[in-house]
Amino acid sequence: MNNVINVIAFIAITLSSSLSLSVQAAENNYKQGYISDELFIYMHAGPGTNFRILGTVVAGSEIKITGEVDNGYSEIIDNKERATWVESKYVTTQAGLRFVVDKLNEEISTSSNFTSQLDGEVNDLKSKVNLLTNDKKELSIELKKLTDTLVQTQAKIKDQDTDIKKQWFFTGALVLGIGLILGLILPRFFARRRGSMESWS
Repeated sequence: MNNVINVIAFIAITLSSSLSLSVQAAENNYKQGYISDELFIYMHAGPGTNFRILGTVVAGSEIKITGEVDNGYSEIIDNKERATWVESKYVTTQAGLRFVVDKLNEEISTSSNFTSQLDGEVNDLKSKVNLLTNDKKELSIELKKLTDTLVQTQAKIKDQDTDIKKQWFFTGALVLGIGLILGLILPRFFARRRGSMESWS
């Protein structure tokens, strides 16, 4: 008994997997489609008005086209994954006006975001340029101060050099004067002492 149940379960699982694969393969063959821009379209259970109405599909809706066509009707899969039939004249592979407008709005929004991002980056760059400009002004002021200090220091060094040269000149003159005086006085002084000593003897 258990073996029979296991076999039935195995068969059920195999059929379920096969069915799922078949449905998936069929879905992969579906074409992207849209309902043309009418107010609304009736969906039927089969290809004709004599089939039961399953509901309506809104104009511009995105659908899947199975490729089945009969009696002027096309089989579609709506946004609720229901297989249904609508008049072929309302089925198109071109996006409806609503999708075009939505896409344009999305692109505009993306462009606006990109523009905002660029504006932010431009503002950041402007801030950095302003900071660099301020830094340049401060550095220019600092450079001028250093240049003025260097000029003053060079002037002081020049004055000190002149003073040192003058001091050396006066010192040399003084030493020379003293040397001359000593050169003139000492020989006479020694000559007198020698004369005195000779007179004593």
